Amino acid sequence: MNLFEYLIPFILALGLLILVHELGHYLVARWCGVKVLRFSIGFGRPLLSWTAGADRTVWALAVFPLGGYVKMLDEREGDVAPGELHRAFNRQKVGKRFAIVAAGPIANFLLAVVLYWGLFAVGTEELKPQLAVTGPATPAAVAGVRDGDLVLAVDDEAVRSWPELRWVLLRHALDARQVSLQVRTAEGVETYRSLDLAGVKIEDGEQDLIANMGLRAWRPLIAPVVGKVIEGGAGARSGLLPGDRFVEFDGARLASWSELVERVRQRPGQPIAAVVQRGEERIELKLVPDAVDERGTQVGKIGVAVADAGVSREALFAVVRYGPVEGLGKALAQTWETSALSLKMIGRMLTGEISWRNLSGPVTIADYAGQSAKLGLDHYLKFIALISISLGVLNLLPIPVLDGGHLLYYVIEIIKGGPIPERIMEIGQQIGLVALAMLMAFAFYNDINRLISG
Repeated sequence: MNLFEYLIPFILALGLLILVHELGHYLVARWCGVKVLRFSIGFGRPLLSWTAGADRTVWALAVFPLGGYVKMLDEREGDVAPGELHRAFNRQKVGKRFAIVAAGPIANFLLAVVLYWGLFAVGTEELKPQLAVTGPATPAAVAGVRDGDLVLAVDDEAVRSWPELRWVLLRHALDARQVSLQVRTAEGVETYRSLDLAGVKIEDGEQDLIANMGLRAWRPLIAPVVGKVIEGGAGARSGLLPGDRFVEFDGARLASWSELVERVRQRPGQPIAAVVQRGEERIELKLVPDAVDERGTQVGKIGVAVADAGVSREALFAVVRYGPVEGLGKALAQTWETSALSLKMIGRMLTGEISWRNLSGPVTIADYAGQSAKLGLDHYLKFIALISISLGVLNLLPIPVLDGGHLLYYVIEIIKGGPIPERIMEIGQQIGLVALAMLMAFAFYNDINRLISG
């Protein structure tokens, strides 16, 4: 695994999200007449800094990039010249202070809306929401779902792609309810399947919720025929040639290319007796798959590519695109629904209904950043939008030291007609720091656990 393939997309995404968040605070502070002393991306010793603007604001890029801050003129943090008291943050009316603090998370939500809107307007190629059933006793099998069913809608909500289907089913699974799938069968008949999600649990961040329902994306049955042999690979060393069709693998029959891939992956560095059909002749070969590190796990690969199966890309993928107005509405809805789902997940974790192992830290986020970047720009931008929403939601939690904690103080100030005593705020800050440290420690623990388990 190339570390930079994950680290660079992670740093770029994180830097953008922090920049947008802090710009929200900065721009609204300037709009409210508050003097900004410092704008920093990261904490600690500055790697790069410069002074600009009428207020001589210091702009800095610091050594620890996991965060940032906007330092404003404030009597609680130092002496303020009499002529600038009106520009101090602490001297502003509570409404202005509320707006300045809330602007950071709001900027993250707006970034997500803009990214989704652009993607919806340009259009993205997505896997069609076509189903395959993974087992006979699964909720999908009980519902009568058949291989090749193309989902058109879930409870009258139109579905146009596999990611959209996953998202809709996740929302309904949290409510543990029964949903109606409108599908078009492989024979072209439109009908309905009643899928019961009451028994589907979100127990572990590493489990695939869709797989728990007994579903996976449908794939055409592709014969195990070699199309290309990579020079120097295990296949080339064993004598494989283009056009060879795998018949047996360690004495067991092979029916599809996906079955071949799965068996090879399970045997890194282990000899395999294979039988291939080459024209009219059957040939016995000895394969030793190369051991390749894939996300911390050793998997087998033999360096061959599948032959053209004659399945058109249009049969598997669809371009999802919306007009400007519809796209904006869709972007706003996606941002709202993701925010609501995030809050619901947090609530279920607090009540114990959902495992805390669903919580992810920077290591897992970096992993997802690298994976999404490999898939293409559209997937990477969707990832940034999702993390931007998560950052906005996290910062709005009513935990002192976070933006949401300060907003809670301002709400109490509005209700009681005066500021909260400084001593109470200090105690709240200490409690908030402990709570945030525990949250980060648990997220890191989950990250390390995932790395160890592969």
